[in-house]
Amino acid sequence: MKKKAIKAIEKKRTVTALLLSAVLAAACTVPAFADAAGTYVALGADLSASQRATVLGLLDLTEEQLADMDVVQITNEMEKEMLGSYLPASVIGSRALSCVRVEKKNSGGIDITTKNISYCTEGMYQNALITAGIENADVIVAAPMNISGTAGLVGAMEAYQEITGDEISDENQDAAVNEIVATGELADQIGSSENAENLMALVKQDVVANDLTSEDDILKAIDDGAAQIGLTLSDEEKDSILSVMKKISSLDLDVDALKEQASGIYDRLKELGVDMSSWDKDSVIDAITGFFSGIIDFFKGLFGA
Repeated sequence: MKKKAIKAIEKKRTVTALLLSAVLAAACTVPAFADAAGTYVALGADLSASQRATVLGLLDLTEEQLADMDVVQITNEMEKEMLGSYLPASVIGSRALSCVRVEKKNSGGIDITTKNISYCTEGMYQNALITAGIENADVIVAAPMNISGTAGLVGAMEAYQEITGDEISDENQDAAVNEIVATGELADQIGSSENAENLMALVKQDVVANDLTSEDDILKAIDDGAAQIGLTLSDEEKDSILSVMKKISSLDLDVDALKEQASGIYDRLKELGVDMSSWDKDSVIDAITGFFSGIIDFFKGLFGA
């Protein structure tokens, strides 16, 4: 059953049942572990021999090690198919040069390292890969020379699918690509990659946590997020973010997974003083615990205990 359908049913329960369920869930949570670890490499199909040697060095690999690994070849056609709706052919280029090393792990979220990537930041990749549904992975995106790196997202998703055997849906892939391109454009417009990453992560978490689906509600989340970060957005910039968030709102993403997989970004938001209490699980549990403590104190006072 989809998360939204479950939540719709839960809203029909009584307040007492919700509170008790939340307290029990907080007390009895058992950690879930991801698939077994594995390593996959995605290489651009158009690398020359010297470029391949350069990239393998950046990925901390030798040809001998590569021979024992599963390698995915990323072609320019694959890049155009995934990116063509959001970037002109002149930007995508005619050669596939982006390369990715993905190591699956059991916990710890998504960690990104970029080498010779001049446009897409680590935070952009992290946000987009979470939207794609990827969890718990160490990812290196590298190129033989400075390139934008947008196509590196293609390699990361293809490699992750090979590791897990789980297919990333077209909807998740499309939303992830849309997100990384929109974040890059926003970064150019406002002059700060970090603020662009922060805003996209903040709004995405608000949309997922509160099941925002209407344009008005999402636009309000965008305005609130921008205000908290100290940004003034144009209507065009808001529309770009809105387009991404409408897609994200239809995906089956989990709010706790967002914070776990990109903990660094959300820690950074908290350090900036951004108020996330309305959809922070720990704050909700604290409020529930305080509610029950208040009831206990009331009866203690009533009976003189």
